[in-house]
Amino acid sequence: MLQRILLVEPNADRRQAFAAIMATGAAVQSCADFQTARRAVSDGPLDLVVTNLRLGPFNGLHLVYLSRARLIRSVVYDRKTDLFLAREAQSAGAFYESADRLPLVLLNYVMLELPPVDRRDPAHADRRALRRGGRRAADLALLQAI
Repeated sequence: MLQRILLVEPNADRRQAFAAIMATGAAVQSCADFQTARRAVSDGPLDLVVTNLRLGPFNGLHLVYLSRARLIRSVVYDRKTDLFLAREAQSAGAFYESADRLPLVLLNYVMLELPPVDRRDPAHADRRALRRGGRRAADLALLQAI
């Protein structure tokens, strides 16, 4: 059975791109504002809500709380990581992603079974992107010779 997903993104280009990614594994309904999204959450049966954190005078957390009351899973994303809002989204039961990472992981939210909670710490960046120390002295000499 296809998942029913609500995508809430004010930017039309990003909305279209994200909807195209999810369309391979789900029936996607998209909207640009909070009022339309609120009606969609209240009216229709949904399996997942994917929302931008910044929705003009409202924010995606309002939708997370509405979704949680209806037992709908949710994903919140933002362009800049606001640690307070990221942790608030996670404590409300949502998964938090950065907007840059979202296109890479969006299909996984659609196709895979989600764990009960998002245990990742938004304060820590992806460890694979960080340069880590721990080189041996012999390695450093070898690297300098190159």
